[in-house]
Amino acid sequence: MRSYLSAALLVLVAVLVPLSALAVWTGREVGNTGRYVPTVAPLASHADVRSAVADRITAEIAKEIDLGPLQDSATELLDEAVLSFTGTPAFRNAWDTVNRAAHRAVLHSLENGSGSSGAVTLDLAPVAQQVKGQLTDDGVPLADLIPVRHTKVTVLESDNLGTWRDAFQLLRAAGTWLPAATLAAAAATLLVAVRRLRALTLLGVALAVGAVLLAVTVVVARSLALGGLPPAMDRAAAGAVYDALTGSLRTTAWVVLAVGLGLVPVVSAGLTGVFRATTTRPRRAPRGRTTAPLPAGTPGRP
Repeated sequence: MRSYLSAALLVLVAVLVPLSALAVWTGREVGNTGRYVPTVAPLASHADVRSAVADRITAEIAKEIDLGPLQDSATELLDEAVLSFTGTPAFRNAWDTVNRAAHRAVLHSLENGSGSSGAVTLDLAPVAQQVKGQLTDDGVPLADLIPVRHTKVTVLESDNLGTWRDAFQLLRAAGTWLPAATLAAAAATLLVAVRRLRALTLLGVALAVGAVLLAVTVVVARSLALGGLPPAMDRAAAGAVYDALTGSLRTTAWVVLAVGLGLVPVVSAGLTGVFRATTTRPRRAPRGRTTAPLPAGTPGRP
């Protein structure tokens, strides 16, 4: 009975490892603006992200400018100028500002279940203003004609808002007790096991399996997330953002995998040592029995 209970607890540990990691990640990374902004800040220098942002800003500005036959040439010139702007410190500051505002808007919507039921949007007007100012200072032709208007970009669709809100609140709440439950299940596995050294080896295997499940979840979720993007969105840039956000999850998977696999040879070596010590121990004569002296004249007696 104890063996079956120990096996069930091992399976539970393997399942709880990825769930605990996701729950903690949701609370500490996704649900924390102070951590989110530094996480995505390096993306301001990522080539795919810079190109995607430049294309989006250029497209929004081009909608507001009508230059007739010069439209295509002006748009191309504007795109090159905006792409150049994305390599400046001013863009990196704007990137942090926009991401901070976007994260706060999304977080407010996810935390307040009774709040607005519409889509979460982001205003690009501050970015357009900085772009216009930078291009004007650089002497780019027609830069002074760039309009600065409130351009709304959808960050979170209203159709999926309820689902994301429920998942976010559930995972963040679970982040306070799931890790403790995982540790308790691991400890219980050793307590109820008949052979604890062997159970410790199997616990290492369970941790490794949980780490693999976490890594597979991150990979599959990436494929699903990018596959569900609208055709107009840049998948390379979105992939870079996803990889930045889930970097801590991948690190967690590698650490747990190393710990789990590290337990197996260490405990196995311990088991081997115990077995050898048991099999090579000299046998004692039973208590109360002594070897009688040989009679005189017996061969072998002096």
